[in-house]
Amino acid sequence: MKRSRFSRRSGLPHDADDILWLVNGLAESGSRAEDAFWELRLASAVDELLHSENEDTLITLLDQLQASNQRAYDVLADTIETRAEQSANEHGEILLIAAPVLAWSRFTIPAGTIPAKTLNNLRVHLQAHVLARDVKLGIANVLFSPDQLPQGYCDTARFTAQMTEATLAEGTVMFDAETLPETSRFLSDLRYVLAAVHVQPGAPIFRWQENGCSREQALEQWRAQGGACLQPMLAGCAMELELPDAYFAACRQADRASRPYSIRASTAFLSTTLDIAPSDLRAIVAPFYERQIEEYRIGFTTADSSAVVHGVVWPMLGPEDDAGDVPAQIDATLKDSGITRIEHLDNRFPLEFCDDCGAPMYPSPEGEAVHAELPEDKAEQVPKHLH
Repeated sequence: MKRSRFSRRSGLPHDADDILWLVNGLAESGSRAEDAFWELRLASAVDELLHSENEDTLITLLDQLQASNQRAYDVLADTIETRAEQSANEHGEILLIAAPVLAWSRFTIPAGTIPAKTLNNLRVHLQAHVLARDVKLGIANVLFSPDQLPQGYCDTARFTAQMTEATLAEGTVMFDAETLPETSRFLSDLRYVLAAVHVQPGAPIFRWQENGCSREQALEQWRAQGGACLQPMLAGCAMELELPDAYFAACRQADRASRPYSIRASTAFLSTTLDIAPSDLRAIVAPFYERQIEEYRIGFTTADSSAVVHGVVWPMLGPEDDAGDVPAQIDATLKDSGITRIEHLDNRFPLEFCDDCGAPMYPSPEGEAVHAELPEDKAEQVPKHLH
């Protein structure tokens, strides 16, 4: 269906108005030949905003299009991500990639500087099992927590530029882990190995773009070999590696995978800590709203008590909404974890957090949002603030 060009919105700078015109032209394009015209000009306009670090204009444009034209929003979001995680020069193309790691532990999940030996081993196995032949690889020397990742599109573009020289030299980008933001502490969380690759235009980037390999085969090998590399650094943690990919795609996949993983981790944690079978746990599931539904929260109790001993947040991602199948996904994950006592509440809970520690409040069997607290005798055995 054709879409009309947006009229000038008061308060938007002229370059933003031009981008709206370019985005709508690309969204309405009827051929690859016309696409090329719009894509070249849109990429140049987005590059200008990224290089001038005009994050506010990018976010304003996305907000406007998300509310009025989903197709154009998708076009602009894809263009911004592509330009932020990718750069081109006379040597070829640089692409920022991420290798996510899902982990859980009763103790602190490590982040920070990766030992040189581990970095070398990661490089070997990324090139052997994930990347195509003849791809140059630069790698950052830090295992990043979500709090330490580039914040926003402009910061990501700047990070990609930082990786360029080391990637061309197939070296390591050295960060001082002490200067990075503090890592929040959770029972289950994500960690990231960040790297960049250099390829010639049109050449394959990943192993599955070559004959004789698939994403599934690459993931199987990476989990086996990459996992063995990271295990010494993540001692005391259960972990699961996700397939490395372009930065934004990998982060999105990691966010999706972290939701069922956090339920499985919480079930294992509670079963071990309380010395009960998963079938002796009960899950209370409820939606939490701001202006619209933002997330489901799951409060865990034992089968013979109404006290919420732990909780998990299942955030809404991408196009999911209240009419989707999220509750069914949560149910299936809980049942796969061994929890069969599942209760759903129809209450529209507000997004409440603890005033003292900032932890989310979780639904109780009585229909209230409460603080999750382990029994005192069990809480003493577990580090604090594992919300």
